[in-house]
Amino acid sequence: MLKRAQTRTIRSSARLRDERIDLNHVERVSDEVDVCIVGGGPAGLSAAIRLKQLEQEKGREVRVVVIERRARLVSSHILSGAVVEPHALNELIPSWRDRDGHPLTQPATSSSMRFFTTRYSFPIPHPPQMSNRGNYIVSLSQFTSWLGGIAEELGVELYPGFAGSSLLYSEDGNAVAGVRLNDVGVDRKGRPKDNFEPGMEFRAKVTLLAEGARGSLTKTALRRFQLQKDSDPQTYGFGVKEVWRVDPGQHRPGEVVHTMGWPLDMHTYGGGWVYHMADGLVSLGLVVGLDYANPYLSPYLELQASIDRMKHHPYFAKLLSGESSRIAYGARTLNEGGIQSVPKLHFPGGALIGCSAGFVNVAKIKGTHNAMKTGMLAAEAAFDVLSTDNGDPADMSAYEKAFKESWVHSELHEVRNIRPSFNTPLGIFGGIVYSGIDSLLLKGRTPWTFRNSSRVTDAAHTRRASQCTPIEYPLPQPPLSTDLMTALTLTGTNHAEDQPAHLRVRTEEDGDAENLERRREHVRVNMQEYAGLLGRACPAGVYEYVDDSDGSSGKEGWGGKKLVINAQNCIHCKLCDVKVPSQDIQWTVPEGGGGPKYSSFPFPHVTLLI
Repeated sequence: MLKRAQTRTIRSSARLRDERIDLNHVERVSDEVDVCIVGGGPAGLSAAIRLKQLEQEKGREVRVVVIERRARLVSSHILSGAVVEPHALNELIPSWRDRDGHPLTQPATSSSMRFFTTRYSFPIPHPPQMSNRGNYIVSLSQFTSWLGGIAEELGVELYPGFAGSSLLYSEDGNAVAGVRLNDVGVDRKGRPKDNFEPGMEFRAKVTLLAEGARGSLTKTALRRFQLQKDSDPQTYGFGVKEVWRVDPGQHRPGEVVHTMGWPLDMHTYGGGWVYHMADGLVSLGLVVGLDYANPYLSPYLELQASIDRMKHHPYFAKLLSGESSRIAYGARTLNEGGIQSVPKLHFPGGALIGCSAGFVNVAKIKGTHNAMKTGMLAAEAAFDVLSTDNGDPADMSAYEKAFKESWVHSELHEVRNIRPSFNTPLGIFGGIVYSGIDSLLLKGRTPWTFRNSSRVTDAAHTRRASQCTPIEYPLPQPPLSTDLMTALTLTGTNHAEDQPAHLRVRTEEDGDAENLERRREHVRVNMQEYAGLLGRACPAGVYEYVDDSDGSSGKEGWGGKKLVINAQNCIHCKLCDVKVPSQDIQWTVPEGGGGPKYSSFPFPHVTLLI
């Protein structure tokens, strides 16, 4: 195991509190580890567990650290009922069924697909890949916390509440050498507060990025090492989700339903789901492809608004009737690009695992098993690298080779044409027909591969407002649907009030820096051309284009409007980063622990290491 090293931590003083400080040159605690994993979801924890298993099998000690920006436990940002295929879990922990407290207690008992019209729904065939025989409906938050407990038992060091703010590099800058954690106690003007602590550094032989979709460190690695130059751009879906405790008369444990059609039109890809979990809980929601064209669309209101929007459809109104109550709300961006969009997976000193790189099987509507398996494959490659350490930057190319020989690659290759078939001239109905033929008969054995929109990003699919018809959403009708701020209270979202903004408008030239002229240009483009898309697309009310008719904002405003960013509302969904047409929203990690704190489910104990 690498030897630990420490340096002195700088403390704030009265003089420093009055001045901005250069955070790149303060002294920091530095700790050397073998493997630093950024992200405590299924992929990161599976990698950590596998490394410790190899430690036991091979008799070589490996120090493994998992850092996770979520505050309370490793799962506090994960809200979803999910259908989990146990393929990877069976490989990682073959005896999981014998472990007390495992969360896979509700087998999936049925699977169906329904097509919705404004008032009716009827069953349609679903791809065979969508069969859920042998799968389980779980709370992903419980599942992740359970994995965290196993990792801790094996000796993994878990650091929830610590956000990775930047990558560390070798002296020549050609390899990743670890991760720097976010500074704590800096005010919004960049000055140290009384509780100022510079973020420590974990210097690692191998760094694994498992941040999930659109992670900030992953974006840095993709750019710096040009990992996407030979792949299609990633495409995304956006899930708006809720958990309800439903009336016992409406609860059907183990039932899995997926939907297509209404409330989305025939030009917008997406669909809904209903998962009947254990203990009277139902997970439901709507996924909208972020390549949608109409800037007037609001994913939240497609789910919530009254009069024939999703939850007011007779099917859902009946499900949520009687003694039913909503107990959780959330939203998240999802990778949907498939094998075409998987980037190069390794870089000098580390690798991408899980949803940092993709791996969602759109035909199955599942990704947890693939995320876990890629974490395991990366762990095995990392252990071999550590065993043959020659002082050079870690070469994780063996992980890429193992991925291409794995069942994950085979699975994704088989369904590679399903999602992009909906973006061809065939349209939504054509995509449904093609998907049925491909999944039922061809099984992906075709000589062609559809590209993801000819390398056009989701943001570039957005049409000008002048080309689209405004969508008039009726007001929500409690208790079935509510306004956005009422739903937001269920997320437990909180950020330290006086801290540097983790959301800002930036330019390509100034990187993270705020720029008033650019802010004005952002308002002009997004109001004049796209009707203030972010103001209705954001599921947390972060972005508002408010009246500035008196011109008080100076260079920030345009056309009587100015942009207000309510960063304290942010639930870390990353929609703004993906969808804003001007592509100028910079999302960085806030102080560790900031963000949503989903608390709908009981969690096992996970120690907070400080």
